[in-house]
Amino acid sequence: MSGGFRSRSAGRRDDKPEGNKGQKQGRAQTRHQTRGQGGGRQRYTVKGRPASIGDPAREAAFEVVLRVARDGAFANLTLPGILRERAIAGRDAAFATELAYGTLRSLGVLDAVIAKNSSRELNRIAPEVLAALRLGTYQLLYTRVSDHAAVDTSVRLVEAAGHDKAKGFANGVLRSVGRTPAEEWLRMLAPESEMGALAFTHAHPEWIARSFAKALGDKRGELEVALEADSARPVVHLVARPGEISAEELALSTGGEQGRYSPYAVYLPEGDPGQLDPVRDGLAAVQDEGSQVIARAVTEVPVGDDHGRWLDLCAGPGGKAALMGAIAAIDGATVDAVEVSPHRAELIAKTVRGLPVTVHTADGRDPGLEPGYDRVLVDAPCSGLGALRRRPEARWTKVESDIAELNQLQEELLESAVELAKPGGVVVYSTCSPDVRETRRIVEKQLAKGGVEELDAREWAAGMEDVGDGPSVQMWPHRHGTDAMFYTVLRKTGTLG
Repeated sequence: MSGGFRSRSAGRRDDKPEGNKGQKQGRAQTRHQTRGQGGGRQRYTVKGRPASIGDPAREAAFEVVLRVARDGAFANLTLPGILRERAIAGRDAAFATELAYGTLRSLGVLDAVIAKNSSRELNRIAPEVLAALRLGTYQLLYTRVSDHAAVDTSVRLVEAAGHDKAKGFANGVLRSVGRTPAEEWLRMLAPESEMGALAFTHAHPEWIARSFAKALGDKRGELEVALEADSARPVVHLVARPGEISAEELALSTGGEQGRYSPYAVYLPEGDPGQLDPVRDGLAAVQDEGSQVIARAVTEVPVGDDHGRWLDLCAGPGGKAALMGAIAAIDGATVDAVEVSPHRAELIAKTVRGLPVTVHTADGRDPGLEPGYDRVLVDAPCSGLGALRRRPEARWTKVESDIAELNQLQEELLESAVELAKPGGVVVYSTCSPDVRETRRIVEKQLAKGGVEELDAREWAAGMEDVGDGPSVQMWPHRHGTDAMFYTVLRKTGTLG
């Protein structure tokens, strides 16, 4: 089957549904497959990307959307590399970012609209053609780009990718989409249930909207505001490394603004943080302000007879370990950082170089360390529902069953942390998720086992208000400008033997 559609022939690699798994072919191999699907001349360049259409912003966005769908790439890692490689900057870079991230955030809505206007099922459309359709539909529904420009450039992307015979198909789908206003498409295609309609309108799977509603308690009808904020592009947060540079100095040198809560935070409204001198020199790093508040809380809760022996039990990717290590250097303490992945452990070691931090490649459930830590952080692996705005495609790739699979690991890590803490020592449990199954439910199970008491974590929330009823803290993008992070503070009971 030509014309940019997947073959229906049995045994063809193209028959596999498009998604994030099972397609790890190299660029050369992908070029071969595209030639068979395109039904036209092969226009791929030596570097393995479609020929230029003279529109670098749209070309970059197209490649990001394609790589995410075809190769399982992460948009937040892929786009910056493409922009640097092709020297795309200024307004073009901003437009490419808006197109790529906006398209990926809205995938559920876009695919529903495309499916309504397509004569073919989505999994029968070649990935390059579908990527162009998604970009075009996003422009038609969510931007001020003229209908003609949205359609024309998308069709040219289809042609540049070698799918000549799919040009008419793409043109027809997009022109059909453009005949109906976005609000009408949302009304026509939204589920009948109130929750389903709200989730669809704000480009979230319904199960995530339900998770947020339960965490919020929705006492003030906040869910819609929370979903809107979850789709807004976040401001970059920097952390000034204590003992090296102050937040005031960092703000002045970068043109940023000092944070509202963490004394180390700086907000960077625009620009590539990796190009900043303080970041390149190791004086500062990118870190959400919520993460800073949590790491700082670990070091601030009073501990009797503190010997300065601290532990980060789940240290990857290393941001909290680095901040704890910088504070430890000032306080005369040391930090052990545990990471199960050897590769991530190496990255952490680079991040904490020069700080009193020792990295251990081990499983946090049984790290082989001597108990008796004064302070322990358990930043547990979680669903990451609190950071969806930083991973635009993640809301559509995550599934609810992931949470149940993580819960046992979270329980075991917290139990290990309690065992490693000394009597009277502090354990901070945190997640980058507001889902109650990963937050309060895990904490309550540990409390039921005994051996710990829960403190009021709000006392160490750096002045944050509206963080929930307590004693734990729940942050939200729409309330605090941070990711939707959770943490609680436990103290190990008992006495030294």
